[in-house]
Amino acid sequence: MTIDRKQQILEAATNSFSLFGYKATTMDQIAKLANVGKGTIYTFYKNKEELFHEIISSLILEMKLSVEKTVSEDSSFYEKVDSALFALLEFRTDHQLMIKLIQEEKEMGTPAVKDVIQKIENAIVQYVGKIVQKAVDKGEIKPCNPEITAFVIIKIYIALIFDWEKAHKPLEKDEISRLFKLYLLNGLSNR
Repeated sequence: MTIDRKQQILEAATNSFSLFGYKATTMDQIAKLANVGKGTIYTFYKNKEELFHEIISSLILEMKLSVEKTVSEDSSFYEKVDSALFALLEFRTDHQLMIKLIQEEKEMGTPAVKDVIQKIENAIVQYVGKIVQKAVDKGEIKPCNPEITAFVIIKIYIALIFDWEKAHKPLEKDEISRLFKLYLLNGLSNR
């Protein structure tokens, strides 16, 4: 019974954060959505921040699992990074909680949300960094700093997907993959 209540609270809190954002969500709302007394929430979580962080930890795990489904160990470095980033960015745009958090960060700059967005981005950099390190170890790519390389790779991908669309027609996935490969792996030089 206790696990059911905790799960009810987590689901209600996720729904509330997804609908109203972090700042506008209250423990009273969560209790009402979970159909429990507010005191019941405090038996599991000392405050809204702790509850929020548990949800975000689950979200990061969910992101990792969705990426791992798309990344094949037999793939080349480029294919792994391309499919991993596309899956991660698709997750970010399809998941209601992520959409609301990104919106709240842009519009309100809520410190707790900024911290969580940074935590998620750090998790993505670490994940891609591991792919980079494996590629270095296998001799697929030149030795490099995996964290910086992962950061640059992610920023290029985000620029091609989100930033380009602000003033242009969105690029198709195949075109994004082709440009990503051109800029990152092949380079622009004719030499």
